[in-house]
Parts: sequence; structure tokens; C-alpha cells
Amino acid sequence: MSGWNYHVTHFVTSAPDIRHLPADNGIEVAFAGRSNAGKSSALNTLTNQKNLARTSKTPGRTQLINLFQVAEGARLVDLPGYGYAEVPEEMKLKWQRALGEYLQKRECLQGLVVLMDIRHPMKDLDQQMIEWAVQSQIPVLVLLTKADKLASGARKSQLNMVREASLAFMGDVQVEIFSSLKKIGVDKLRQKLDSWFSPLNGQTAE
Repeated sequence: MSGWNYHVTHFVTSAPDIRHLPADNGIEVAFAGRSNAGKSSALNTLTNQKNLARTSKTPGRTQLINLFQVAEGARLVDLPGYGYAEVPEEMKLKWQRALGEYLQKRECLQGLVVLMDIRHPMKDLDQQMIEWAVQSQIPVLVLLTKADKLASGARKSQLNMVREASLAFMGDVQVEIFSSLKKIGVDKLRQKLDSWFSPLNGQTAE
């Protein structure tokens, strides 16, 4: 199987926390990012579906963990957006707990995609997500989204700066640029997901 067909991805379920998720087996890859980092757009672009992940006009709406199935045993997980200003503090803490718990306790999690707006990367919570993943020995792909908003020189220097900064995590952290609008970086994202899902290939060869 040369690669997975992300176009057939479909929504499975939403859960408020890990206790409400389906059985902890197969392979999951999670997408995380600040509420305005373009996470829904990235999922829609990856799967070539306009409304797979609903892009909300009010960032921070998605307070649930949303699961999508790519194929038997292979799931994409859309984690609640974090760091949106208009949400009560108590709710923010609740989400952060749910996110941390998911990253630290979900055995089938094989990779984490952290999305950051290329113009404002590596905020505190972004770094915390990467730290949690590295501590749990989960590889990370950082996507610098909305890359079309910068000229290519600025884009390159932001990419180099974030690559440099990510060395400090001492983990498996890859950084790429991404644009849903211009379809930049979609192939890199697919390749990474294919490699994370690859252990399933032997099992799903039917």
C-alpha cells in the first residue's frame, strides 16, 4: 500500500475527554493548535473535503475531541483549539487538562501535528504541547500555517527560526511550512501521516 487515501476520511465521534473515546487500539495521529491556527482548514485540505472539520467563525468553538477514520484502525484526531482569549479561564484549564491527558495516556497515539500561524509561532501553549509529546516519546510535525500570508524570504526565515527553536525540545520534531489556500506542504503532511500509519499496512492488506 503506497499511501493512504485521506479523501475517504469520515467523522466518527466527538468526546469531551479520553474516557469517552473509543477503544485505545489501532493508530491515531492528533492535530493540535491555537484556535486560529487554521487546524480545520488543514484537515479539510488534507482530506480534500470542504466540511470535514467545520471551520468555525468563532475560534474556540470546538471544545470536544473529534475523531475521524481514514481506514480501519487509522484515525485522525482533532484536538480542541487552545489559547483563545474569549474563553473563561476555568474552561481553558479544563481543555488543557483534557489535552495533556490525551497526549500522555492515549496508547495508540503515534504522532502529533502542531499547527501554528507562521506569523506568530511557538507561543507558550504550542511549546507545552510539543513538550508533552516529547516527554511521551511521540514524534511531532509542526506546520507553520497561512504561509501564503508571507513573502518567500520572510517565510524561509520564520521556518529557519522555528526549526532552530525546536532543537531545544530534544525530541523528534520536524517543522514545515503549510498553506491550505495555496496547497503548500500538503504532500509533506501526507508523507508524514503515511509513515505514522505504516505499521498498519501489514494488518490491513486485505
